Amino acid sequence: MTKANPAGTAGETLDAALRSAAARLAEAGVPSPRVDAELLAAHLLGETVGRVRALAFTDAPPPEGFSDLVAERAARVPLQHITGKAHFRYLELAVGPGVFVPRPETETVAQLAIDAARRTPSPKVVDLGTGSGAIAAAVASEVPDAEVHAVELSPLAYAWAERNLAPLGVHLVQGDLRTALGEHSASFDVVVSNPPYIPAEAVPNEPEAAEHDPAMALYGGGADGMELPAAAARTAARLLVPGGYFVMEHAEVQAPAVARLLAADPAWTDVRTHLDLNDRPRATSGIRRTVTDEPVREEPMASTRERMLP
Repeated sequence: MTKANPAGTAGETLDAALRSAAARLAEAGVPSPRVDAELLAAHLLGETVGRVRALAFTDAPPPEGFSDLVAERAARVPLQHITGKAHFRYLELAVGPGVFVPRPETETVAQLAIDAARRTPSPKVVDLGTGSGAIAAAVASEVPDAEVHAVELSPLAYAWAERNLAPLGVHLVQGDLRTALGEHSASFDVVVSNPPYIPAEAVPNEPEAAEHDPAMALYGGGADGMELPAAAARTAARLLVPGGYFVMEHAEVQAPAVARLLAADPAWTDVRTHLDLNDRPRATSGIRRTVTDEPVREEPMASTRERMLP
């Protein structure tokens, strides 16, 4: 356990320090000030948040360095960069500068990929643009018989992904999601992707994202941010076996565009939009068309779209 802070206020208790920290973080605009204060204390103490809350009912002092970490968080440095870890589903991932911090809404996308993988014996799965490796790690840990691959272009993000994925036996490749895994064409049962998708002019409101998430992980290319999502869909069509499953995260406002993109491509059938835990359209999926359900070429595209969309 970390020793008490000798530089702190004489006689200050952990409870008082947490209250002061929460007020400071709230003033700085941090969305969950009390929880973040408790997480910082837990990080320094090497304890759980539950244990920190219990200690706050005693005369226990705050941990050494607590005020310094609170100051960092008040400057809107991401909590995960300060602690060096991010929680995603049942996992604790190593994260830091140079990698996109996984978001809770992406857990819904991971669940869709996991459900699809579980429907296939010994499935082969790939995560395109894996970042920290969050989705690939979730699939590997929750579908033990899966052969999981992951692709990441950024050298910095690749280093974090390697740290997270190596213990799970995931096959990690440093490469461009637009061209990667050429030797694996038509061999995957599930392709999942959370590609960069923010439009060029849409700077994130949160300082944690705008100032600390790498731009390479945010902006999807083009005025509408759709260049990389469209590329991920093309790669998925190349990599999947007939009947294989593709699911991709996107911004809620992009849901209609992504659905139209897949529905207009004869490679896809059964195009569906999926809501996240906040009931926002967060992901779109499609099934790689088989030869037997190839559409009639003379059929008008409008009626094809109407048939494919839910």
